[in-house]
Amino acid sequence: MTADQASHSGVPLLELDPYGRDHQGEAARLRGLGPVVRVKLPGDVEAWSVTRHDLLNQLVLDPRISKDWHNWSAMQRGDIPDDWPLIGMVKVTNMVTADGAEHRRLRKLVSQTFTARRVEELRPGTYQIVQDLLEALPSHADPDGTVDLRKHFAYPVPMQVISDLFGIPDYERPELREAVDKIFRSDLSPEVVGANQIAVYQLLARVVELRTKERGDDLTSALISAREAEPDALTQEELVGTLLVMLSAGHETTLSLIVNAVRALLTHPDQLALTKGEEDMWPAVVEETLRWEAPIGNFPFRYPTEDIEVAGVVIPAGDPIMAPYSAVGRDPEQHGPSAGSFDITREQARHLAFGHGAHACLGAPLARLEATIALRELFARFPDMILGAVPGTLDPVPSLFSNSVTTLPVRLGHPAG
Repeated sequence: MTADQASHSGVPLLELDPYGRDHQGEAARLRGLGPVVRVKLPGDVEAWSVTRHDLLNQLVLDPRISKDWHNWSAMQRGDIPDDWPLIGMVKVTNMVTADGAEHRRLRKLVSQTFTARRVEELRPGTYQIVQDLLEALPSHADPDGTVDLRKHFAYPVPMQVISDLFGIPDYERPELREAVDKIFRSDLSPEVVGANQIAVYQLLARVVELRTKERGDDLTSALISAREAEPDALTQEELVGTLLVMLSAGHETTLSLIVNAVRALLTHPDQLALTKGEEDMWPAVVEETLRWEAPIGNFPFRYPTEDIEVAGVVIPAGDPIMAPYSAVGRDPEQHGPSAGSFDITREQARHLAFGHGAHACLGAPLARLEATIALRELFARFPDMILGAVPGTLDPVPSLFSNSVTTLPVRLGHPAG
């Protein structure tokens, strides 16, 4: 037994499934093991998981906790190879992995261009994207009469919105979709992971080069202009890294949110009935889905810069701590004894699906806007839609991070007159 292992004796260890085959069951086991748990990740990499809402909430506000992967002891020692399956979620240079003044500098530049007004200006375009996709849905029916809503609706809505927002040319979008999908996977070979890391950075570098020459009314052009006005604002690596986090998170989170909300409503017809003719219920659907079936089930990592104590357990400096959003989303200490139930009428206690504190998701307002429009218009167009598969038989996305299913077959029924 190593010294590190000895210091962890008595703390339960759970090996997480990289295929996500029982995501909520795994989240429940994490909660059941206690407030602080050791988790084993692919490649026998170990981390900590804090499974209570209030403790995780305190942790993300603790100034002794860093988001900078350079503070990960195992990374410093060279123990984490560049082809580790989860490397694309960790070893990046952007505002998500920066602290203090550096984080404020990077986030300020994005927030200055990604404003509330700009998000609201996306409403008409998002509505039109949703309407166009709904018009096309019947032509995609499979031989068994079902339509895969994930492929033909939930997936293209956020990909088109975010690609338009950042000025991604049409010819780059197929490769971008493939690269982003792979970032969130945790079942890929080291060779695929390494090749994807190279490919996605090369793609985004091409986008930056294009938008440097041909400016448009998009956020990439705005960030480039901000960089030119203040040369120290963004390095090339930071600019590409910022694009990566905004594009990947902006797509994956909203995609899974839409899929999970549709699946929740179709398997809870009593809750779906509450939305009929009730415009104000759709934001509640979005918030309850975020809590009950968080799009990102686990999120890496934070690193103590000194030894810290959480619920009586000492977490050593430099050890990675994972945020288990699925586990804390159903924490009965935060959400009451009915935390495991999907209930859009519950008095909404704050959830952590978009994080909290300085690193709270900058794109949360856009994700909420997209999901609200998509769900409202989908169920208005197809009020008799039913799930086209037995609940519980749908294959999960093979990921420790993304919490969703690979297909969402539905029977649309007759469109509303």
